[in-house]
Amino acid sequence: MNTLPFQLPEGVEPWMIYTGVAGLVLLLLILTLRAAGRSARMTEPMLRELGWLGQRVQSLSDGQERLSGGLSHVSEAQAQSQTAMLQLMERRLAEVQAAMGESLSGSATRTARGLGELQQRLEMIDRAQAKIEKLSGEVLTLQDILSNKQTRGAFGEIQLHDIVQKALPPGSFTMQATLSNGKRADCLIHLPNPPGPIVIDSKFPLEAYEALRRADSQQALAEAGRALRTAVRHHLKAIAEKYILEGETADGAMMFLPSEAVYAELHANFPEVVREGFGLRVWIVSPTTCMATLNTMRAILKDARMREQAGAIRKELALLHQDVERLGDRVQNLDRHFGQAAKDIEEIKISSDKAGRRARRLDAFDFDEIAPEAANLIPRDAAE
Repeated sequence: MNTLPFQLPEGVEPWMIYTGVAGLVLLLLILTLRAAGRSARMTEPMLRELGWLGQRVQSLSDGQERLSGGLSHVSEAQAQSQTAMLQLMERRLAEVQAAMGESLSGSATRTARGLGELQQRLEMIDRAQAKIEKLSGEVLTLQDILSNKQTRGAFGEIQLHDIVQKALPPGSFTMQATLSNGKRADCLIHLPNPPGPIVIDSKFPLEAYEALRRADSQQALAEAGRALRTAVRHHLKAIAEKYILEGETADGAMMFLPSEAVYAELHANFPEVVREGFGLRVWIVSPTTCMATLNTMRAILKDARMREQAGAIRKELALLHQDVERLGDRVQNLDRHFGQAAKDIEEIKISSDKAGRRARRLDAFDFDEIAPEAANLIPRDAAE
């Protein structure tokens, strides 16, 4: 550390200056002493001063050396501190890099997972789109079916068959049944008398209904309404003439409309046509009302079947009563067997106790008590 009031040249340390000054002062003193040489008493104080000055110079030199050592120690400590700081910074940088790597890896994993889920959802959307396209094709096919009168009739018959098959037990109906007049009915329900077998025939006046829906003026609406009335009345009269046969079928029949919309339109805006059907004893039903009617018929069939089987049921009840009585007799016999078995077990226990007491006496050599009992014993054969 520079404590001088001026800047030292490069490579020159302060202790060098102090040493040079001390040497110069010493040289001057020696020269002075040689030149004076006058008095020994004057030389001694100067020598003492010179010695003291030398000691001070040496002290300054030692302090300079200690200062130089301290500076070296500080420099080494600073170097070590810098090294430790660099190492710490390197570790922290490595940790940050590792954390960033893990974060980037996790982000990449989440991104990949998200892309996978997105791919799955896109595949689901594709499958749904394919199903929608298939359904659209099926709707178009249904429209093609309903646009043809013959295929429309077959569609109504198939729907009627499905409803009847679900509502009634097998054997209680016949599809495409031929009557005595040669007419073939879509379905004949074998109800007991009364009311007797009843016919259900499927009709689908779709052209008149669609014309009614497409009507864009009062004149077109009136014409479509007249066409619908005419078509439904024609179907009602045909069913009444073909499928209501006295002594063979019930005093009525049913006209099945395979469309809830047509059924609702008739009851909402053409009630007079529905009343005409009542007058002809032909009841108009939709898929929903047909199912409800068939459930009622099922109850009637069940009740009739129960009445038919009443004799068999009474016979089975009589047999059941006999089985119950026979079971009671066998329970009593089993109870007597159990009683006898309990009695035998009790006698076995008595004999076992006697045999045990006799064995204990024999084991204790108690012959005095055994002899009187042996004399009183009666042989089993003699007793019998």
